[in-house]
Amino acid sequence: MQQTPSATRVAGVQQRSGDPRIASMFSKDCLWASGLLAVLWLLYAFVFYEVWPNTGDGNVALALAISGGLVLLFNSASIVAMIKHYSDDKEHIYGLDLHYLDIMQKAKR
Repeated sequence: MQQTPSATRVAGVQQRSGDPRIASMFSKDCLWASGLLAVLWLLYAFVFYEVWPNTGDGNVALALAISGGLVLLFNSASIVAMIKHYSDDKEHIYGLDLHYLDIMQKAKR
């Protein structure tokens, strides 16, 4: 099998390198991931703000803050890692999706 710079063969699927739809899909996924991560942070802040008066003890509030902070830290790190992985391998990830989307569109015609 011979590879050219404009095409790569992965798992029997021919995909075009540099397809503008890949960049579009990747940027939309990054936007959604970042937006949902921001919503998660806002939800945690809101819940902490609402629960704070009911904690009574300062140690309970500290435990809630630390545990919530750890959850946010690990969720944020996982989203950043996912975006990095997608950016490194987006030709393969989105190329397969686009290949099968193109096949489905051809079948509908």
